[in-house]
Amino acid sequence: MKFSNHKIVEGGTYRAARSFGGKITPTVVVLHDTAGRLDQGNSADYLQTSPSGTSVQFVIERDGSIEQQVPLNRRAGHAGRSEYHGVKGVNNFSIGIEIVNPGRMTKSGADHAVPWFKKRYDIAEHDIEFVRTEEHGAGFWMDYTEEQIMAVEELLRALFDYVPTLEDIVTHWYISPGRKSDTNPLFPLELIKARILGRDDLVAQKAIDAADDVEAAQGRVQIDVPHDTLNMRRWPSFNPNVIGAIPDGVVVPVIRSGSFAGREWHLVRYGVHEGWIVARYAAPYTV
Repeated sequence: MKFSNHKIVEGGTYRAARSFGGKITPTVVVLHDTAGRLDQGNSADYLQTSPSGTSVQFVIERDGSIEQQVPLNRRAGHAGRSEYHGVKGVNNFSIGIEIVNPGRMTKSGADHAVPWFKKRYDIAEHDIEFVRTEEHGAGFWMDYTEEQIMAVEELLRALFDYVPTLEDIVTHWYISPGRKSDTNPLFPLELIKARILGRDDLVAQKAIDAADDVEAAQGRVQIDVPHDTLNMRRWPSFNPNVIGAIPDGVVVPVIRSGSFAGREWHLVRYGVHEGWIVARYAAPYTV
């Protein structure tokens, strides 16, 4: 896959969207579901002609074909109200990829599910599963095709090779928590990120690099959340990234500590996990 003047010229097609904005320097790729019909070109046609300011750089169909609609260095309207690690307006520094998928569905009869546009999909035929997560809530979700996953990975690899300013891959639910649920919980986000970024989480590694080592003799704290548990997070942020919960009164070793966005955090070890906790809920522990 190659690009010329910020447009795709091999491995896909290009149709200019009716609406896109000025120049940007992209640092993040945002993955979306179209939440539309599966018919080839249906969502791409809507996004390309939308009069409402909605637009996106890429659309990936169920067969894995890719259409680009906005140049890589121009602002597309795909993220809406959004925030990435304290910076609002993610459209201003991101590349959007829409993956054709109907989004959240509800059950209809014994063996069908329906999305918002009321078309009935056979659960077995379309690999639909019921899943509930903290980030997505509960729903029936259609799996992505193998061709789509391969196309996403190939496109991401080309983008990260071609655009030197790109740093991270996120989903719409991550930058708009509570408002959006795409990509759906069946999307293999962590696997894709590991393959493209070369490690499980670039943001987590950056936090570790920015924090200070803690002396072993001083590196123990006792969780202080009476009659509750304390969330342990993949990186020091309140974005959806919880990997576990530590009960009140448990003593854990502190590996690193640091200040992020004006708040003190500890990187601790609990069970088989290492994760970040808010320092104010952990008291220094001495025998």
